[in-house]
Amino acid sequence: MPLDHTHVPHASSWLASANGHPDFPIQNLPYGVVRRRGSAEAWRGAVAIGDQVLDLAALSAIHSLGQPADSALRLAALPALNAFMAAGPATWSALRHALFEVLSSGADEAARHAARSCLIPQDEVEHQLPTRIGDYTDFYTSLYHALNVGRLIFPGKPLTPNFQWLPIAYHGRASSVVISGTDFHRPHGQALPPGAAAPVYTPCTRLDYELEMGFFIGPGNALGRPVPLADAEQHIFGMCLLNDWSARDHQFWEMAPLGPFLGKNFCTSISPWIVTMEALAPFRVPFERPAGEPQPLAYLDEAGNRARGGVDVQLSVSIETGQARTQGLPAAEITRTSFRHQYWTIAQMLAQHTVGGCNLQPGDLCGTGTVSGPTPEEAGAIVELSLGGSRPITLAGTGEQRTFLQDGDAVILRGWCEKEGAARIGFGQCRGTVLPAI
Repeated sequence: MPLDHTHVPHASSWLASANGHPDFPIQNLPYGVVRRRGSAEAWRGAVAIGDQVLDLAALSAIHSLGQPADSALRLAALPALNAFMAAGPATWSALRHALFEVLSSGADEAARHAARSCLIPQDEVEHQLPTRIGDYTDFYTSLYHALNVGRLIFPGKPLTPNFQWLPIAYHGRASSVVISGTDFHRPHGQALPPGAAAPVYTPCTRLDYELEMGFFIGPGNALGRPVPLADAEQHIFGMCLLNDWSARDHQFWEMAPLGPFLGKNFCTSISPWIVTMEALAPFRVPFERPAGEPQPLAYLDEAGNRARGGVDVQLSVSIETGQARTQGLPAAEITRTSFRHQYWTIAQMLAQHTVGGCNLQPGDLCGTGTVSGPTPEEAGAIVELSLGGSRPITLAGTGEQRTFLQDGDAVILRGWCEKEGAARIGFGQCRGTVLPAI
C-alpha cells in the first residue's frame, strides 16, 4: 500500500483532541464496534479519532460521502465488520480517504457539522468483538521467545527442527476470544508437579500472559486454493493487540504430543481497535534473514515481502497489582520490545496457513505468537522474565515480586508506531484481570 495524503505527518483535524494524540490522530482511523456504555443501543461500527469515536451508523444516516465510499460506510456501520472486511482493499481505502476528508481541517462546514453530531466520547462507549470470529489460529514466530522457552524445557536443543523453515501454528478456540476489559477466572486443569509420578487436578499455579499481535482476515480464499505470498496482504485487513493467556503448568503437561489445549483455550484477549494495514504503511520494514540461517522455501519467499514485509510496532507490557490499584499507583511496566523482531511476517503466516488449501474467511483472527526481542528485558512472557519461575521479578512502585501472575493482577498491553517523518499512531491498550478460580 503506497503512502498518500492520509499519511502526511502534518495533516490535522478540526477535532482538536486528534492533533498530536498518541494513538488516534487523523492518520490512524482504526475500526471497532461500539455502543454507549450501559445502554441497550444497537452495536455499530465506529472509528477512533482523538478522544472521540465517530459513529458510522449515525454518519451513514445523515451524510453522503459519495460513491464508492457510501457503500463502504454502510458495511462498516454494521454490528460486525465481517462484510466490510470481505469487500477488499479498494473498498477499505475508499472509506479511509472519505473519512479523512470529513475529519480533516480542510473539511467544509456541512461535513464538519455532520461528523461532529456523530461523535461520542471514548470514555462513554463500550466495545464488543469487532467481528464474528469464525476461526482463530495462533502462530509461534518469535525466534527469541522460542529460544527463551526452549532453553527452559530442552536446554540442549531449544529450537525444534522446523522452526526456521515454516511459521508454526495451532488452531485456537474462537469462542473464548474476548474484548479488552473482560476479566476471567483462573483455570483448572491437570499438572504434573516437579518430581511427581502422577498428575494432579488443580487451579493453575503458573499463570502467564503472552504479548502478541493479532491480524484479521479480509477477503477469504476458496477451499483448495492457496494464497500466494505476493497476494497475501490483499487478504489482511489490519492488526490489533492480543494477549494469549497461558496456564503454563497445564500447558507443559498436556502439550506432548499434540500441542496446547486447556493451557490456552480458557481466554484470549484482544484490543478493541483494529489498525488497518493502510494506516501502518509508513512503518513497514524489510524482512531480513541472516545469510548463515536457513532461507525460506520458494513459496515463502518473495521480493515484496523481503523489501517491506515487517511492521515496526513498539510494544509494552505492564502489571497492575491489586495493591497498586488500592494505593492509586500506576501499573508497573515490565517489558518493552518491537514486532519487527518476529522471525516470520504476517504475509508468510497467511501463505503458510493456506498452502494446503485451508479456506480462510472474512473476520477470522490470527495471532502472531509471543513477541520477544533479543535482550532479556524484551521478553514477551513472564515465564521468560522469571526464568521459568526461578527468578522473581520486582514491580516498580509497590516493590512486589512475581514469578507468575497472582489473583487480582491486571495485565496491560500497549502498542504504537512512531518514527521521524511520520505521525505517531497507536493501538490503545489490551487489558485483562485475573479473578480467583471457581
